[in-house]
Parts: sequence; C-alpha cells; structure tokens
Amino acid sequence: MKSVLASKFQDPSRGVYFIGTTPPKSSLEEPMLIEVSTKLMNRLHHIEFDGLIVYDIQDESSRTDKPRPFPFMETHDPRAWSNRLSQLARKPVITYKSVSARSEHEFIKWLDESWHTFGIRDLVLVGSPSSEGNIQLPLSNAYNCLKSQPQEFNLGGVTIAERHAKKGDEHERLLKKSADGCDFFISQAVYNPQATIDLISRYARECREQNSQPKRIILTFTPCGSEKTLDFMEWLGISIPDATRHRILDAKDPLAESIKICRNALEQIIEATLDLDVPLGLNIESLTNRKDEIDASIRLFKLLKATLDLKLAERAL
Repeated sequence: MKSVLASKFQDPSRGVYFIGTTPPKSSLEEPMLIEVSTKLMNRLHHIEFDGLIVYDIQDESSRTDKPRPFPFMETHDPRAWSNRLSQLARKPVITYKSVSARSEHEFIKWLDESWHTFGIRDLVLVGSPSSEGNIQLPLSNAYNCLKSQPQEFNLGGVTIAERHAKKGDEHERLLKKSADGCDFFISQAVYNPQATIDLISRYARECREQNSQPKRIILTFTPCGSEKTLDFMEWLGISIPDATRHRILDAKDPLAESIKICRNALEQIIEATLDLDVPLGLNIESLTNRKDEIDASIRLFKLLKATLDLKLAERAL
C-alpha cells in the first residue's frame, strides 16, 4: 500500500495539517508507553488533522559550542512509535530519519524493515547536524540508496529559512532535493517570518524560471512559555528576533503571547506568499514535555489551521 498523504499533497488548493511529536525516552517500558500514547490521543481527539510527524532525536552537540539547555536522552525507535501512533490515531505518520551514523548497507536494511515491519510510508531524511565527526552516509548518498530500492516512500526533506538568510541558497537546496526525490518539505520552527517569506519567494521565482511546479512547504510552529524553552529554541538554530524574545518574556502570559506571535507570523507569510502558488501546510509541535506547552500546542494548532483554511477559502472565491 502506498502513502495516502501523497495524493493530498498534490492538491494545491487545500492545506495539510500535522502534529509533531517525539518518541518517549528509551527507559520507558510498555505500561508507560501506553499511558503516554493514550494521553496524546486524548489531546488530539477533538481536532481535525491529516497526520502526525515523529522526529528522530539526535544529540546535535557537534553543531554548536553552546551547552544544551535540556539534556539529551536516547529515545525509543521512531519507527515503532510511528507505527503505534498510526494504529491508535488511524492517521498516517511522517517519520524522520537521521542517516549519517549508518553505513549504506545498514541504511538499506533499515529501509526494508521500515516498510515491511513498521509500515512506514512517509519519510523525511535528515543529514548530519554539522560537517564534523564521522559521517558514514552523507544525505546525498542516502537519497541514492532510496532510489535503488523497490519501496515507494513518500519522501520529504527539511528546509531551514535561517540558512537561507545566511547563505541565500536554500532555494537551490530545495530544487536539488526535489531532483533527489523529495515531494514536500518541512520547515524548522518559524519565529522570524521574514526569513521564511524570503525563502518561499525566492523558491517560487526559481521554479517559475525553470518552469517547474513548487513542492509543498509545511511550516512548523511551536509555542514557548519560558526563558529555558526560548534558549533551547535558539540552541536548535531557530531565529528569534530580540524584540520577539523580550515580548514573550515580558508578557504576563508568555505562552499566550507566543501563540499571538505565531499567528501573526503565519498571517504575514500568507499575505506575502499565498499568490506565489507554493502549496503550504502546517506542523504544530511542542519542544518540551511541559504539560502547559503541550496543551498550548493544541490551541495553537486550532488557531493556525483556522487561519490558513480561511485564507485558502477566500482565495478560491
């Protein structure tokens, strides 16, 4: 059976909507895994979403000299967590995979197991967080491995607007990844809307010049309720303007303020890019396991989904 998301992604007139989550830490045993997954399903019960996204959490300490605000913990296999959530939610799940630490042979075996054992159909491959260290399998080689396999994964890639702001070439990366088989892209969390606007605009222009159809870009948003979460976001490479940081920290209700900021960011992006014919989607995540931030991510999902749905409906008139 092929991916059910692939056909949804091909319809540019509709948005696609996801909830991002991470596998539980590896020390949790089955009773706790049932409890964690049940809590997540209860949160999702009253919202309309197209699927979930499960991340492959890596240490990433090689990417920066700054200390990690939250300690890194090994997690359960993302494929097993994706399979569990897909069965419980009866929704497709996009599974991330960091490829750099495995050999080509190991990665080919991983692909076969993912398809046949875990039922993975929707996949995002991620390269090394930095050029340092022992990179056994570069991302470009992983794409080549995927092309040589019989499984027809619905393949996506990561896009980072902050990288475009620094280097000005992220649109070229999107085109290269499209040539490598990527049919959609998921952004890093957005707190600097202008960087995202610049990226989408440049990508749309390049697609027009090459007479090619832009791939869907799924924009990630996350609520933030504390200085430590802000520090973690910046450690991950998320661009947060000083004024935005101060606005959140100085607010009586930082979480509510961050939700307002995210909505405003999405509205700016829609206003600037919706007529460029780059299909959009949303991915809402919580970067911590704090209950208040997880609950806020559900409120944020409802608000941003309604915002994008309304703009798409208005455009169709």
